Amino acid sequence: MILHLQSVPPRNGLLWVRHGLKVLQRKPIALIGLFATVMLASAVLQFVPLLGQLLVMSALPLVSLAFMLAAHQVLQSHTPTAAVFLQPLQLTKERRRAQIGLGLLYTVTTILAMLLAHWLDGGALVRAMEQVANAKGDPQALELIAAQSDIGPSVALRVTLLALLSIPFWHAPALIHWGGQGVMQALFSSTLGVWRNKGAFALSGLVWAALSFGVMMSITLLCLVLGLVSALPFILLPLMMALMTGFYCSLYFTFIDCFMFGAPRDLPEATETPT
Repeated sequence: MILHLQSVPPRNGLLWVRHGLKVLQRKPIALIGLFATVMLASAVLQFVPLLGQLLVMSALPLVSLAFMLAAHQVLQSHTPTAAVFLQPLQLTKERRRAQIGLGLLYTVTTILAMLLAHWLDGGALVRAMEQVANAKGDPQALELIAAQSDIGPSVALRVTLLALLSIPFWHAPALIHWGGQGVMQALFSSTLGVWRNKGAFALSGLVWAALSFGVMMSITLLCLVLGLVSALPFILLPLMMALMTGFYCSLYFTFIDCFMFGAPRDLPEATETPT
């Protein structure tokens, strides 16, 4: 498939968010189920020392591509299943190798970014985490640690580095899958795509952040008023999972808008397929 790098207006960032939520609305159980599957697999792999964490990091590019494929299937009036996680590896041998290589490269660069952050903050975050563990839940000790430590700047440093790292990897899995590009070419093309459309990406990021913060604050205040504080985690978790699923579905629209035929103004009406 021939891809063309396109420039879109900043307002399209809002379009991506809206379309991601509309796709979620069409198949909420199936899509949130896919996200729950990812979370469950990640939690299980955490029990495998080191190797499990490396596998989780390596799989992240494929996970983003899987949700692009799922969004595409929903638009075709199909119900996505867990098979979307394997579809990128079932094309040609060259593309399968490229996807695996991309995942390994993502793992290596993420580790290097975290090592750089550790060097830049002098290990402040690690020391703060050790102090929190030693505090054993003591509120006064935790308050003192929060007041004296450099947790805020250390976390912000890591978030910034990971955000910068995400730019070359944002579209890379899709460029390999649909465009047949090699790893380095896909990373370069993804960087160009994000940079050329940085206004739309910035608006999209702000809207997703505002939605997440708004939902958390609204539900928290409502639970406080109704005296349902103990139920707060059970209410927030599915809502935040739904928002994260909508975000991952919106990745499909960022890709087609920047490299293919452009995101539509309105999604086509859903039609039922015969069974």
